Amino acid sequence: MRFHGSLSAAMASSIALCKLHLRGSLSKCFKKVDSCFQRKFGTSTAATKTDAPNKKYKIDSKDGNKSFYTVQEEKIEQAERSVLISCPAKTNEKKFLSYLSRHGDINKCFFYESYGTYAVVEFSNKESLTSLHEGTAIPSINHEATVPFKSRLLSLRNAGPVDMSNGQSAPPCQPQTTIHINELIQRLSKEASIDQQISSLTETYQLTEENVCLRFLVCSLLKDIAAAYFPECTIRPFGSSVNGFGKLGCDLDMFLDLDGISGRNLKRPKAGLSLEYQTKRSASERAGTQSILSVIGECVDQFGPGCVGVQKILQARCPLVRFAHQPSGFQCDLTANNRVAMKSSELLYLYGGLDRRVRCLVFSVRCWARAHSITSSIPGAWISNFSLTVMVLFFLQRRTIPILPTLDHLKELAGPLDKSVIEGNDCTFVSDFTKIRLQDNTETLEQLLQEFFEFYGTFAFNRMSINIRKGREQNKPEMSPLHIQNPFEPALNVSKNVNGTQLERFVALCRESAWMLQQREFNVPHSGSATGNNAPWGLAALLMPSVSQVAGVKGRKKRKREPASERIKGLLESLKNSEVKS
Repeated sequence: MRFHGSLSAAMASSIALCKLHLRGSLSKCFKKVDSCFQRKFGTSTAATKTDAPNKKYKIDSKDGNKSFYTVQEEKIEQAERSVLISCPAKTNEKKFLSYLSRHGDINKCFFYESYGTYAVVEFSNKESLTSLHEGTAIPSINHEATVPFKSRLLSLRNAGPVDMSNGQSAPPCQPQTTIHINELIQRLSKEASIDQQISSLTETYQLTEENVCLRFLVCSLLKDIAAAYFPECTIRPFGSSVNGFGKLGCDLDMFLDLDGISGRNLKRPKAGLSLEYQTKRSASERAGTQSILSVIGECVDQFGPGCVGVQKILQARCPLVRFAHQPSGFQCDLTANNRVAMKSSELLYLYGGLDRRVRCLVFSVRCWARAHSITSSIPGAWISNFSLTVMVLFFLQRRTIPILPTLDHLKELAGPLDKSVIEGNDCTFVSDFTKIRLQDNTETLEQLLQEFFEFYGTFAFNRMSINIRKGREQNKPEMSPLHIQNPFEPALNVSKNVNGTQLERFVALCRESAWMLQQREFNVPHSGSATGNNAPWGLAALLMPSVSQVAGVKGRKKRKREPASERIKGLLESLKNSEVKS
């Protein structure tokens, strides 16, 4: 998607988007999913061993997949050369790019909609931004005072009666949110196999390359504000935005990284004169973090263009500033020096890059859980997406032929540069993909999805804890209904919030979904599919909302559950009607 002062980037972007909606064989589905993952997260997609039986699943390491931090630095550097521009709805794309190219060569440009039409423009070098700023005016507003903060969030104006659209329609906009669940079910019902359904869901829900670029750009815009106090700071995205498991529309979690500020480990002469900075001191690291976030939160609120609804939540376990960034449409959480969370993001990125089935299974399970209100965007007793992801990783470690290595094994492969101890917790694991050798597991996505439900439908949650560091069940150290050990802070249970009722709902749904995938009525396409009247089947059937409570729990009173719920009966009736019409 690179061009120099031309329209080729927009054309390439449109072509890539069209390709995402094509349907083909299983191998083509995987190729598309992994191609997108490669562009966003720097991994290669060929098989590790050409003669390996699971070559269609493994991700090539021989050419050297990019490490998590290499990809981060590349994206940060690209964002530093980018601007975000609010445009009239029917902007002539050719004129727009021609105007901006006066300031320098353009690498990439794409449009999207969020409270209006916006364009992300990446220049070839930062000098172009200097030229752009020199020709950009501060607006004059009657009866109001303007804060003259020069950010890289700009507005395109047209002086005179000339129509910017020049008779053309609006430029194509990149999607920033997922499709509705009903549309997804219809789309999946048209696929030829459950494996293709899972691949199609992943392809539809995963973050696009453009969306990832926008997330890094928003971080870069916030860094411009924080740099007034800490010129060498960096604001980094973490969590779903960078770990490979992000869904379109997910929140943007970011942290203020002050560790890269120079002078911390400067060697001082053993004799003679030297200088050091005078600095303020705080009572504790937490108090210092709260002060820093309080000041930056105030600056974001007062001077940050497009930042609204700023909340300073400084008494939380991890202090943060929460706000909405209207130009991007992202809900944002800003923390400071959240190093453990960054290591968790890196670990998930590593696991997701080892085998393409990992991400596909996680996306499917998380979508299934959200469709049945197992997870929620509202804080409460629900299972979190992070907990679900760890459960999938643990399941893949527990296969007869493990698909994923344990965290302890990744630690054994680590080199000196991988050494990481954060707040007394050992967060060391290998970052080099080429050092990891996987076993030859050939299970299909359909097999893995069904056996995931069977595995957790019979798991001894009352006695056992989930631990991806060891890759095996362990006795629960506490009485919480669900215990999932934090990979890097072993004393913490990442699912401590989950209550017994929610866990029972999860187990009941796992058993029901496993049963459905065993029935021919649900696990093969139906004759109605050829007529265009596609009855839900396979994964699409699993995403159908429940007609009644599927929990097997009403209040606190348990009751015996029949093999087929009202939801299954309704689906069976739908399949019969579909076959009669065909």
